[in-house]
Amino acid sequence: MVLTSLSKMTGLQEKTACIRNICILAHVDHGKTTLADCLISSNGIISSRLAGKLRYLDSREDEQIRGITMKSSAITLLFGKDDQEYLINLIDSPGHVDFSSEVSTAVRLCDGCIVVVDAVEGVCPQTHAVLRQAWLENIRPVLVINKIDRLIMELKFTPQEAYSHLKNILEQVNAITATLFTSKVLEERAEKDQETQLTSDSAPGDQVYDWSAGLESTDDSHLYFSPDQGNVVFASAIDGWGFGIEHFANLYSQKIGIKKSVLLKTLWGDYYLNTKAKKIMKSDQSKGKKPLFVQLVLDNIWSLYEAVMKKDKEKIDKIVSSLGLKIGARESRHTDPKVQLSAICSQWLPISQAVLSMVCKNLPSPLDITVERVEKLMSVGTKAFDSLPQETQDLKDAFMKCSSEETAPVIVFVSKMFAVDAKTLPQNKPRPLSHEEIAHRRELVRQRHAEKLAATQRPELAQPGDGGSLLDQTIKTGGMKEDDQPPVNQMETLTVATAKPEAENKEAFVAFARVFSGVVKKGQKLFVLGPKYDPAESLHKLPLGCSAADDLPPVPHLACCTLEDLYLLMGRELEQLEEVPSGNVLGIGGLQEFVLKSATLSSSPACPPFTPLNFEAMPIVRVAVEPKHPSEMPQLVRGMKLLNQADPCVQVLIQETGEHVLITAGEVHLQRCLDDLKERFARVEISVSKPIIPFRETITRPPKVDMVNEEIGKQQKVAVIHQSKEEQNKIPEGVQVDADGLVTMSTANKYATLSVRAMPLPEELTQLLEENCDLIRTMEQFTSSLNEGKKTLEMNQKTLDQIRGLKQKLEQKLQGRKWRNAVDCIWSFGPRKCGPNILLNRFEGYERSVWQCLDKGVKEASLYRDFDNSIVSGFQLATLSGPMCEEPLMGVCFSVEKWDMSRFVEQTSANRPDLEGKAAGETLVTEGAAPVSPGRDPKLTSESKEIQESSQQPSRLPSKRKGGEALLADCYGPFSGQLMATMKEACRYAMQVKPQRLMAAMYTCEIMATAEVLGRVYAVLSKREGRVLQEEMKEGTDMFIIKAVLPVAESFGFADEIRKRTSGLASPQLVFSHWEVVSDDPFWVPTTEEEYLHFGEKADSENQARKYMNAVRKRKGLYVDEKIVEHAEKQRTLGRNK
Repeated sequence: MVLTSLSKMTGLQEKTACIRNICILAHVDHGKTTLADCLISSNGIISSRLAGKLRYLDSREDEQIRGITMKSSAITLLFGKDDQEYLINLIDSPGHVDFSSEVSTAVRLCDGCIVVVDAVEGVCPQTHAVLRQAWLENIRPVLVINKIDRLIMELKFTPQEAYSHLKNILEQVNAITATLFTSKVLEERAEKDQETQLTSDSAPGDQVYDWSAGLESTDDSHLYFSPDQGNVVFASAIDGWGFGIEHFANLYSQKIGIKKSVLLKTLWGDYYLNTKAKKIMKSDQSKGKKPLFVQLVLDNIWSLYEAVMKKDKEKIDKIVSSLGLKIGARESRHTDPKVQLSAICSQWLPISQAVLSMVCKNLPSPLDITVERVEKLMSVGTKAFDSLPQETQDLKDAFMKCSSEETAPVIVFVSKMFAVDAKTLPQNKPRPLSHEEIAHRRELVRQRHAEKLAATQRPELAQPGDGGSLLDQTIKTGGMKEDDQPPVNQMETLTVATAKPEAENKEAFVAFARVFSGVVKKGQKLFVLGPKYDPAESLHKLPLGCSAADDLPPVPHLACCTLEDLYLLMGRELEQLEEVPSGNVLGIGGLQEFVLKSATLSSSPACPPFTPLNFEAMPIVRVAVEPKHPSEMPQLVRGMKLLNQADPCVQVLIQETGEHVLITAGEVHLQRCLDDLKERFARVEISVSKPIIPFRETITRPPKVDMVNEEIGKQQKVAVIHQSKEEQNKIPEGVQVDADGLVTMSTANKYATLSVRAMPLPEELTQLLEENCDLIRTMEQFTSSLNEGKKTLEMNQKTLDQIRGLKQKLEQKLQGRKWRNAVDCIWSFGPRKCGPNILLNRFEGYERSVWQCLDKGVKEASLYRDFDNSIVSGFQLATLSGPMCEEPLMGVCFSVEKWDMSRFVEQTSANRPDLEGKAAGETLVTEGAAPVSPGRDPKLTSESKEIQESSQQPSRLPSKRKGGEALLADCYGPFSGQLMATMKEACRYAMQVKPQRLMAAMYTCEIMATAEVLGRVYAVLSKREGRVLQEEMKEGTDMFIIKAVLPVAESFGFADEIRKRTSGLASPQLVFSHWEVVSDDPFWVPTTEEEYLHFGEKADSENQARKYMNAVRKRKGLYVDEKIVEHAEKQRTLGRNK
């Protein structure tokens, strides 16, 4: 097919039923971009000979050098099938785990996906991840098993072995789909049961839970991959061939005379052909019969490969003539058999034909969007679709119709912003000149040449007069200037030329988007809905039927933008469009000021912002960046803003220390971001710090064994804890510490006393709190708005059920005597009120918990109530930076067991009569306003002298003492600050009297390696503190899969080192997994006799935890306890070196 015209494509864009929006997903190096090349070559955009070598969609230089895709890019293709033309919007996505955020942006815009699996490596970690992402976005997948040529050439499989190997791969992929499906069905079943339990009054003993029910009744046959359903293609993209079994069913139905429908069902599976009876029988393996797939399909491909590789000319000619192919003389004479093979296969079984016909037949058009997907997209956060306003729910019909009528509301989702060089935009490109323009320019050049000749002759005439008069000279020079001045048209070209260098350095941002409803037109005005926009809150503020072009009152998270340019995405090229109908993928220019990373655009303010994208990889690798020359700081800041916009996953922030920090998903991602910053966005030289590795601090139970695994007696245990703590943490006077770790402290003015105890939380509980971070944040927002007396929206039932479920799980995890009623006493979570640490309220006389949203408890007035926030804020500060190295805490529970404020009450009540005497009139107002408990005014304590001195200014007091409001305001005075500081210090000391530990971030690491290099892989892992979890051999290959965990702190340069040590035979995939306690005590000193014998008195062998702790302390500029040798002398041995 030749390269098609733009008008044909724009014509097809209006036929929504003929559009397919698809993306290619796979593990790294499984052949996505090569497959994309083959599909692109079918449209004549690139030569079929270059398919696989050019990697057309990898347009960045570093993508070509590294050989991996780093960004998702789109191209529009045409495909004709059965007199029907289809428009295919194809998006190629990266497979490397560092760029999995790009996969999320691609998946959101598509209705279907091609999952590519390497026939040798089979199902890999990223295959799992992409299938899960496709499932979460409700898009339908089809499967391409690629690189089948490797089974023939590398593994030397027989057709029978290859068949069983392919069957295994298919089973593995289907097993992942089945797992996802099962979990979904069981979740729905559990939700239904919960609802029925709420409605029915039956006794709980009557119900028997049947796990299998629900799975049996739900049809899942359409979800699985099976060649007979037509959703599997077997291919070798590098050799240009691929087929579905439909191709062979057509071929053999004519040859053998068996119906095509029968062949479609039996070509895959254990069926064999009885040639005598011309019947297909169920296979009996004991008789050694070949399955149909081997006999009719694989044998032919294997014999073709064998003939070409052995250069058997007769056999090749026979195959070519029997297949009716035409092979060019260049290919048939070529010395490389691969060229010949590719020429034969790409004509016999063209891969683009097989894959694109499967896509058009099996994947849905934008019209077939499911109700479930629409509701999922429109339900942001914890809101159910039913709880949205009626106007918003009405938009669901527009989604389902996907109509391109003028009246339909416009809904567009921008999944990411990508930067392109401004000079590559269609409007900035030089256009070819017409014949008239060429003739006009030729005439201009002739004129200029004639004028120059005349100008050179003129001074020669004037020379005999020795320069002539002044008037002559001015005329002469004036004449010269006139001659030098170019004509008007040339002036225009010059201005363009001078403007060009500025445009060259400029990056333009294009939004990668899809139209879900309506028609998008150039110059149209739309609303930009921010992720926090809530139609329920904003609709009543806006006039009915308003549009983005109207002059509207300001509404939070809602802005208006103009679509300046619309582009058709053609890989490396962009084509300008005037309008784009519903169901198409497009690029939008001019949104740089309105959209940061992703956004929803709509012509209706009733549209909710779409659900945020699901990112598989968490950004965890941090580096601080600064310019080499401090004067270039503004350029760097501007560049970092642009980088933040251009990358969906990167995070840019300025720390409290003033450092500009870049947070990325991994080493490769970090390198790409730094290259972009230097060369494209900031264009300045930058210096980059070593990676800032995150740690967490925690406490553990006292150890049962010492460092040499000897059991510690009770006396020794106390000695171990106290001796190590005494040296490190000199607890100041005025802080009492009990034997069981209860710390008691008073505020600076001795008016309040706090007793705090620290306890380690069970590991499963910490994990549970981390998983439910968003739910806790929602709960906290609701509680704080309840306390502040704001008008709050009701929480929907689903969220309340989730909160109840969380409470039940916490109760299950916190069992035992010391945790009795602990869940009801939870006062706050920290840090940032939603972290994995807990504050318990264990003192008498004041009840307050985080579960206010469940019981709708109204705040009661009490003395403790006013200072509640001070205690919680002190706890938040303590959990945000721990005592070891100012890192956040994790898995620690602080229990406030005593909070005595009797001294404060006495002091304020003693000060009260004096004040009452001085401001009698005002106190009457106060008494009438509200019944106030005595001594609730903290500001009076510290300001009593001030007020007494300024008694001649009675005007100050009424403002201080207006009813109960003044008492609430007073808690922000100096006393509340003292309470906050005391609480923070008490928490730190309570933690220091317990055995402290560091927690390191851990990667899970999957390495595929052959048996020869297995030892070297283990060596690299053990050197970097890695721990192997399992090792298994991949069935049918000589590859081993090693699963290990590795600290993030040790991971830098790990991938390079493993590649070097194994000569490129093993490459790891690192994904952030969890936090793990580093078992060493960073403050450990030898105490038992065995430890002295083993480690010596100084015990100066390297302690991993201490090394990490000191590194963080040095980076933060904190004190580090280490000996520095000032005058080191070289030691010399007296004996001569033999």
